[in-house]
Amino acid sequence: METIQIVTADQTILAAKKFTPAGEVTAVVVMPAAMGVAQSFYLPFAEFLAENGIAVLSFDYRGMGESIPVEFRDSLRGFRANLNDWAEQDYNAALHAAKAWQPAVPLLVVGHSLGGQLPGLVPDHGLIDGMLTVGSGSGYWRDNAPALKRIVWLMWYFVVPLFTRLCGYFPGKKLRMVGNLPKGVIYQWSRWCRSPYYFADKFGLRLQTAHHKMQIPILSMSFTDDELMSRRSIDSLHDYYSGAQVERRYIHPQEVDAKRIGHFGFFRPQFRHTLWQQALQWLLATPSKPPI
Repeated sequence: METIQIVTADQTILAAKKFTPAGEVTAVVVMPAAMGVAQSFYLPFAEFLAENGIAVLSFDYRGMGESIPVEFRDSLRGFRANLNDWAEQDYNAALHAAKAWQPAVPLLVVGHSLGGQLPGLVPDHGLIDGMLTVGSGSGYWRDNAPALKRIVWLMWYFVVPLFTRLCGYFPGKKLRMVGNLPKGVIYQWSRWCRSPYYFADKFGLRLQTAHHKMQIPILSMSFTDDELMSRRSIDSLHDYYSGAQVERRYIHPQEVDAKRIGHFGFFRPQFRHTLWQQALQWLLATPSKPPI
């Protein structure tokens, strides 16, 4: 593992990590994180892929993990970022960094939750040859998993407006909700999650995205015991990828001899011989797109 920096088009410095296989490289994976999750969470899975010939580039969005500037480590008050910055600048820069690093092999994405939502907002999504989504679905609150749906409206309509206004950012760590998020990110995400379209503009109207333009293979791995995403939310998101060849695997924990998987469990090393093998075989079989 090598720690590097990625410089975005707007000159923001992101913390990133490269995982290089010891032998021949068969593909390169960009691993964008879920909302409020640092790239360090994905380290075991990244190492597993590298052990099996796949180079991996992980990164933290601006204002997250190791990409928080020193002066904002104690508080994100005043830190400027929104989801468009994460997609158009950070995600886009990571794709270019991966392509420059490994230009001769397929460029794939393993997108956990938010990481599988954002590609339609990434300007150069055409660099992507294939994508594995893990627990990725629409965040529209009425389509959340039943247990969450009963309480999440409180977050979007009361908790987020109140505490973000008081603190100047969303203090998710103290509230044990999601994690600390910049004000612009939480306000935009809140707007999305209150909209049946999910991707909504500042007026609540459906945002015109490029998801439908992505003509790539996509494997969706989702789980029946996901505490955040329902099957309806999973399907709703992947319906946006109308031009892609989408394979949907809706997996029950018993299918992989587990009591629980949930929204975050896929990335636990206990699934090295089950879920991780499924993902690996699919990633290894995904070819580069033919040149235009």
